[in-house]
Amino acid sequence: MQTLSINGTPYTVDAPDDMPLLWVIRDLAGLTGTKFGCGVAQCGACSVLIDDVLVKSCSTPITTAIGKEITTIENTSPNMEHLRRAWEDLNVPQCGYCQSGQIIAATALLDAKKVPTDADIEEAMNGNICRCGTYVRIKKAIHKAVEYRN
Repeated sequence: MQTLSINGTPYTVDAPDDMPLLWVIRDLAGLTGTKFGCGVAQCGACSVLIDDVLVKSCSTPITTAIGKEITTIENTSPNMEHLRRAWEDLNVPQCGYCQSGQIIAATALLDAKKVPTDADIEEAMNGNICRCGTYVRIKKAIHKAVEYRN
């Protein structure tokens, strides 16, 4: 049995040490906002933060997260709330499947940079694929979230 802290809440789970964090979060903790996309850490749909570092949970074993704080899309941090509002106001998603990973990556960016440039945004969001191609709206929404924060 391992205990994980997810969004500030302790979860005790019975999982093998090599079980991907994605499946622990979704299947054992019941937090289904984090999505399975490719399974090989290439698309970003499974992105979470571990101690404020962006990771792809589909390829991260549970042991990596023990004793650390895991942040998922279900979190309600101020930056994440500003991003959600901007996403809604600018009608960012089309299919929406990648959006939890996109918002987590954008949260990591806004936690690190108060006012990111377009280049900062492009670099930070590089590991997240949107099949619908909403990249321009995503960039605008990140800038809008900065406005909401200030």
